[in-house]
Amino acid sequence: MAADEDRLRDMIRSCPWLMRVLATVRDAGLPDAWVGAGVLRDLVWGELYGPGFAPGQVRDVDVVFLDPADLSRRRDEQATERLARAQPGIPWQARNQAAVHTWYARKFGGGPVAPLRSIADAVATWPETATAVAVRLEASGEIAVCAPLGVADLLEGVWRRNARRASLEVSLARLARHQPARRWPGLRVIPPC
Repeated sequence: MAADEDRLRDMIRSCPWLMRVLATVRDAGLPDAWVGAGVLRDLVWGELYGPGFAPGQVRDVDVVFLDPADLSRRRDEQATERLARAQPGIPWQARNQAAVHTWYARKFGGGPVAPLRSIADAVATWPETATAVAVRLEASGEIAVCAPLGVADLLEGVWRRNARRASLEVSLARLARHQPARRWPGLRVIPPC
């Protein structure tokens, strides 16, 4: 797994755009902030299974942080605004993972979810195994990787439902919306069940 994480780090380091994103998040001062999900998938799968990575086609840059002291929706908006002021033109989307339990069932259905206690707890619940990965740039310049489910599916091009929280309905909707096999030829899609 360490070799796979090093491979991911190398891909990130070779992308000046993503390195600027990581530096912006690090310097924004959000508590325990990480970048993850789709932007990492787009980088890796674009380079390995598609026509390359195009920052202009990134739908959003998911920034997750952990602030149990303020669970308001306004906290997410403030964090997103802070990032947009620091680096305009990036489609930032910051979400306080400590607040997920306050809105998840309302947005995605199902019963109540337990509060998340760490970024690793949050990342482990993201909808696909390949996108259940987050990274951050440390003050030392090292890239930290948070991948409680590993990075194998991300690097090997496998779209697979993470059943820990994503319902079958949510997973099927995401598969239809993202159309991974069309976007990244050579990808292996494991249909949700």
